Amino acid sequence: MPSVLRDRTYRHLFLAQVVALTGTGLATVALALLAYDLAGGQAAAVLGTALALKMAAYVGLAPLAGVLARRMPRRTLLVGADLVRLLAALVLPFVDQVWQVYALVLLLQAASAVFTPAFQATIPRVLPHEGDYTRALTLSRLAYDLESLASPVLAAALLTLMPYGWLFAGTAAGFLLSALLVLPLRLPADADASGHAPTPTPTPTPTAGHGQARGPAASARVLGARVFLATPRLRALLALDLAVAAAGALVLVDTVVLVQDGLGRSAGDVSLALAAYGAGSMTVALLLPRVLGRTGDRALMLPAAGALAAALGLLTAGLASGWADAHPAAAWPALLLLWLWLGAATSAVLTPGGRLLRRSAVPADLPGVFAAHFSLSHGCWLLTYPLAGWLAARAGLAASAAALGAVALAAALAAVRLWPRRDPEELAHTHPELPAGHPHMADAPAGGPVRAHVHAFRIDALHRHWPTPVG
Repeated sequence: MPSVLRDRTYRHLFLAQVVALTGTGLATVALALLAYDLAGGQAAAVLGTALALKMAAYVGLAPLAGVLARRMPRRTLLVGADLVRLLAALVLPFVDQVWQVYALVLLLQAASAVFTPAFQATIPRVLPHEGDYTRALTLSRLAYDLESLASPVLAAALLTLMPYGWLFAGTAAGFLLSALLVLPLRLPADADASGHAPTPTPTPTPTAGHGQARGPAASARVLGARVFLATPRLRALLALDLAVAAAGALVLVDTVVLVQDGLGRSAGDVSLALAAYGAGSMTVALLLPRVLGRTGDRALMLPAAGALAAALGLLTAGLASGWADAHPAAAWPALLLLWLWLGAATSAVLTPGGRLLRRSAVPADLPGVFAAHFSLSHGCWLLTYPLAGWLAARAGLAASAAALGAVALAAALAAVRLWPRRDPEELAHTHPELPAGHPHMADAPAGGPVRAHVHAFRIDALHRHWPTPVG
């Protein structure tokens, strides 16, 4: 793990991510207190609307990040997004109307929807080696887990010394530090100001035929969503994202009701349950670099999605049968173990996702692919968040768990069907549309199928559809 942190550029980017996430965690606590200050008993409605706006910003504006990443220098884009978030955080303590909260949250999350996919697409360019990139994904996952655990604790400590409005100052400080860490870096770009892909650096053994026949503006014409939806393993990744969203929404939305109303425990135990979820995620994230080297992505991610559905099924059975009421002493440790299980399975699905994205797109298309994944995956949460909350309130916790478990199971089965069991890097395919003598076909073997050859296959300007096997 320390080896990737010895890279100065990645070290700055990772620290920028950590401080920005810490600031975001403080804002989550402060926003809840601000909503209560403004709306009292209607604070949940205010927060629910703000969360919907957050997801809407992610879903609607993340594709813009792919376009901006091609048109703007990466450093300018990241620093600019941080400064917009900083300004929104500085203004939030001074609002006195609910609509102002909505407007500022939308502005802050719109900047995050630009920042995050552009940041994610930068990492594989900074760390081109597979092992280093896998370690970076693990560190990134740990940063998210630490934010969910450490920020609420830090906020609680600060609230003993100062009013909650000062937490927004901590949020702004996090975004400022993030910008200052990125500002001195020279980041690799995927496009110049005109939208043309940069000339690739020659390598001793280039992949024959792939990416070298692309016209200078070809990558700019390949939309990330088209690459995403045309690649079988990425369609499976979207189904896996839905399974994660189903389990995660139940944890994040229903834990407080399960712990306090269902088990009759204190508010402090809500934090313990969420900490168990984060601990499971952190543990698996730490183990993944070694595990992935032996199992591969598919063999790990598909069973983990099944584990999510199984855990939700156990929860549904326990709630519907009244097991918790019949065994009150065992119910609390059982819930902690179940949340630990859900966190571990979630991390096993989410952490390798960046590897699939990196494997499935040429470097020039990575920003668009990361942006498409960011938008589509958050669309899953836009579906499961209200499903978890509304069903729990209207039909009970068992109904909420059952519905989300059904979603997770259907998503896991869809992923199994969408992701081919044999998923090699190189695929044999034909190009009947290309004229004889086209430079892309220079490596086609003599005497083979007409205009057929083999190379690392990715959707791009010359490869618009996934190939059928060539006999």
